[in-house]
Amino acid sequence: MEINEIKTDQCVIIGITGRLDTTNYSVLEKKIMELIDNNSTKILVECSKMDYISSSGLRILLMGLKKITLMKGKFALCGLQENISEIFEISGFTSIFDIHASTEDALKVF
Repeated sequence: MEINEIKTDQCVIIGITGRLDTTNYSVLEKKIMELIDNNSTKILVECSKMDYISSSGLRILLMGLKKITLMKGKFALCGLQENISEIFEISGFTSIFDIHASTEDALKVF
């Protein structure tokens, strides 16, 4: 997995490339916690290049959502590939997360 970070006027965009699973979820957890510790309260996770997510990856995203929500911030996802979108639907996470088709669509809500 590769993570890149882009700061915009609206939010911080975290781009994930590859697999988010039990072997590397702690890297994303560290990145999200670092942003929160630095008072970033608006985070967009861009998932168009993420091709797999395990339950560990889902848990980290949920943790980020909960922490940002407590800070009265905004945590959203965008660009979910079809197989990732199915995992979110099956797990019931589509009703929990703010999910957008593209980065451009997501930035409109920040």
